[in-house]
Amino acid sequence: MSIRIGILGYGNLGRGVECAIKQNNDISLAAVFTRRDPSEVEILTEGVKVYSVNDIEAHKNEIDVMILCGGSATDLPEQTPEYVKYFNVIDSFDTHAKIPEHFMAVDAEAKANGHVGIISVGWDPGMFSLNRLYANAILTDGNDYTFWGRGVSQGHSDAVRRIDGVKDARQYTVPVEKALESVRNGENPELSTREKHMRECYVVAEEGADLKRIENEIKTMPNYFADYDTTVHFISEDELLANHAGIPHGGSVIRTGRTGWNGEHKHVIEYSLKLDSNPEFTSSVLIAYARAAYQMNKEGQTGCKTVFDVAPAYLCSQSGEELRKNLL
Repeated sequence: MSIRIGILGYGNLGRGVECAIKQNNDISLAAVFTRRDPSEVEILTEGVKVYSVNDIEAHKNEIDVMILCGGSATDLPEQTPEYVKYFNVIDSFDTHAKIPEHFMAVDAEAKANGHVGIISVGWDPGMFSLNRLYANAILTDGNDYTFWGRGVSQGHSDAVRRIDGVKDARQYTVPVEKALESVRNGENPELSTREKHMRECYVVAEEGADLKRIENEIKTMPNYFADYDTTVHFISEDELLANHAGIPHGGSVIRTGRTGWNGEHKHVIEYSLKLDSNPEFTSSVLIAYARAAYQMNKEGQTGCKTVFDVAPAYLCSQSGEELRKNLL
């Protein structure tokens, strides 16, 4: 019997989850739920229905794990504690500073209703978090560095699009190569925000818009661009569609440290990702943790979990014997 998955939200992430399900033989799509008119949502999987989110509770016995594909700003803080009452759930909540309070809210409802909720699943937080933990456990005397990019930041792109006179835009986060090289060489530099990353903006302006004003608004925008060296390129809509239509991303987690009686030996641990599609890769991680949530709940576990609480074997469809033979 396959693990029955529900998808709540059918944007880039929801579509990615649907594609990831197709690549996992022990998992099937049971239903998609949307806040839009279900008749206007066309999915890829034949024979699977789209329902209104208002009907979600009626399907609680038909779904083993619900994957929540909403945003971290306003959707998931409300949705995850609510829907873990009815389902085992997975979310990709990525507001790092608010993870502890989100965990507590989900944990209370998950335990009260006998379900497992795994939060903050993806690549950061998620896979990068795991690698930070492993590296810290191994090199206890050391320093952590995380570099993101080169990749499209969807939140920063949206912030640029909200500026008056901007028709469309893409924003790329770009690691500073000099800083990255210094870390990889084990030099343990102390780096400011500006010294670690640059920002590149590709902007399609409305006809007649004041380009100097738009550029200044971007470069001085607090919390987004003011703390970075930012370059703004004004391009045509055709060029944006031709060269910047995708959502690539990635980055590196690096831990440098020392061993030996007097710390005489230097080491560098690095985990890196190069992703053609940020949402599709994130979706693949969500599916692996959906498998884990299902198995953990079958064993009687309840409550909120993070990637730190999930044993690696739970992520795979292979048996323990197969894992020991093929991957150990």
